[in-house]
Amino acid sequence: MSTAQDDMTMAQDGTATTVAAATRKAVAAETAARLFAAYRRRDVEAMTDMCTDAAEFSYVPYEVWGKQRVLRGDGKVKTVGKTIWAGLIHSFPDLFNTVHSIDANDHGDAVVSCDIGGCQQTAWGFAEPRGGSFSEPHLFILHIDEEGLIDTVRAYWDAAGINRQLGHLEVD
Repeated sequence: MSTAQDDMTMAQDGTATTVAAATRKAVAAETAARLFAAYRRRDVEAMTDMCTDAAEFSYVPYEVWGKQRVLRGDGKVKTVGKTIWAGLIHSFPDLFNTVHSIDANDHGDAVVSCDIGGCQQTAWGFAEPRGGSFSEPHLFILHIDEEGLIDTVRAYWDAAGINRQLGHLEVD
């Protein structure tokens, strides 16, 4: 018969953790890695299939200003996120990501540090296609639920840096 003591493992720093927590950490890291592998394949369907139906999506720096409204990168993965991912891949058909690190914890959080870039072929937002390319560091914060599905995607990057690289300089 298993006891609570049997289900504990000791970390190098002397703190105890449960096997389930260690497994959750591994699942979070693996899910994050699979998301970025699907992104490298430009497989938006696979990316969204890794997410819950109600997964939250927030691309914090994403804004497209229109005449009567501002579109922001906030909403659900399967609506706003899917549209943004598909649009990026359409505008940058060679879109790539290079993952530098994935850190996960026993609560299902995963932080991914990567570079994303590509050569622009069609308009993206207000950036006219000039054949320019970009490569910009990104930071993603994901949350993976107990079933191994992503329920939160949040990302940060320097939008002005991308615009400069693409030669898109706005003046109000």
